[in-house]
Amino acid sequence: MGNGDGARFETPAQFPDQTDRTGEESRVSRLVFSGISKNFGAIQALSDVSLSIEAGEVLGLMGDNGAGKSTLVKIIAGNFRPSAGEICIDGLPVTFHKPIDAQRQGVEMVYQDLALADNLSAASNVFLGREPLRRFGPIRYIDYRRMNAVSADLFKQLKSETRPRQLVRRMSGGQRQAVAIARTLLSEPKIVMMDEPTAAISVRQVAEVLDLIRRLRDRGISVILISHRMPDIFSVADKIAVLRRGRLVCRKPISASSPEEVTGLITGAIDAA
Repeated sequence: MGNGDGARFETPAQFPDQTDRTGEESRVSRLVFSGISKNFGAIQALSDVSLSIEAGEVLGLMGDNGAGKSTLVKIIAGNFRPSAGEICIDGLPVTFHKPIDAQRQGVEMVYQDLALADNLSAASNVFLGREPLRRFGPIRYIDYRRMNAVSADLFKQLKSETRPRQLVRRMSGGQRQAVAIARTLLSEPKIVMMDEPTAAISVRQVAEVLDLIRRLRDRGISVILISHRMPDIFSVADKIAVLRRGRLVCRKPISASSPEEVTGLITGAIDAA
């Protein structure tokens, strides 16, 4: 479903630099969860999780399978409502009933499978569901020229070699991630969550994806990186949070932790840090 007449998508050069804020705004955390809990019947998926992330910061979220990472992310993305607790964005309480509510507050999600259409071009994937339309008399048609121009600017800003007309099925893992990230930038996000973005790709492509994450941070966007890959977390994250059995057992600057400590926290060899 495309946008109506007059739909306008700004180029990245016109997007506001989110690092330019007033002194009052800069003192408010971008995202805060306070006492977040989630029950599925008798199963306690999350228990009293409190965490914050600042603008232009990368938070590495780690934990074993079943630790509660996916549940927490789905709450932020609007897929689940918490059983208890509060979420604030830029100091204001928010309630998400569905994913579109989260998107309207500047929350975007890049899923592990990327949700790309392999048979479409990069530009068509970037604008999927948000295609700009033009009118010729009574006929309306998709403005592919505009889509290609805006997509090219997005890829240039991300310093990706991806071309707007290139088919997704012919792309490397790093290029596919660039398409998925470019798609989130159309809505000028405040928070981008990335689920296992470096899984099942080559070492060179991993480096490309980590560079993309750094560029999001440089734009003032808060990034939540969910990953099992310890080197990736320690390469790009500013803070680390570890969940175990639905409880937050660690939240600290990445510089104050170590891979050995995080491994102990995940396995339970270390109770908390």
